[in-house]
Amino acid sequence: MSEPEPEPETEPEPDTDTDTEPDTDELHAVTAALDTLTAKLQALQDQVDIMQLVAQYGPAVDSGSGEAAAALWTDDGTFDAIPHLRMRGRDDITGMVHGEGHQSLIHSGVGHVLTVPHIEVDGDRATGRSHALHLRWDADAGRFWVFQVSANTWRWARTSQGWRIAERINANLDGTAEHREMLAPPAGRGPLEDGTHGG
Repeated sequence: MSEPEPEPETEPEPDTDTDTEPDTDELHAVTAALDTLTAKLQALQDQVDIMQLVAQYGPAVDSGSGEAAAALWTDDGTFDAIPHLRMRGRDDITGMVHGEGHQSLIHSGVGHVLTVPHIEVDGDRATGRSHALHLRWDADAGRFWVFQVSANTWRWARTSQGWRIAERINANLDGTAEHREMLAPPAGRGPLEDGTHGG
């Protein structure tokens, strides 16, 4: 009996799979989209972190927690409560909270309420503006009164411990033009054009 003849070798089928790796242009487009998304997420995180920082001030000072209030600032941060007090560094801020004047206020009933600030982030620095309300308890009337409404301008700095206040200026909105101008949008920009919106 003769051995069967070997089957002829066949050419491999051509690869018709269209699911090939993306080309260079597609990779660049994906990378650019991821970079844009990362930048937007970082911008949002910065905004949230700064808002949380500002939100801690009122509870800290109204509870008499001087060290906690001071820790919101950088080591050399400043706080100008125009025209009454100019604080330089954390020790000054702690001293204000623990001082006789502030302690008298919180034992009589007081609330420091800060509005959500408008924030502009530029790398590791940020600036902003907001209102602040100073409420005082009137035991005879059984109610709180708005004692002061002020304009605030801020400078924040990113540190190894996160965002901290580098400068806060607090000025009474008593009709003084300079105090009112602290709340104005930056020159040449409208109220909806001067923030970080992410496009």
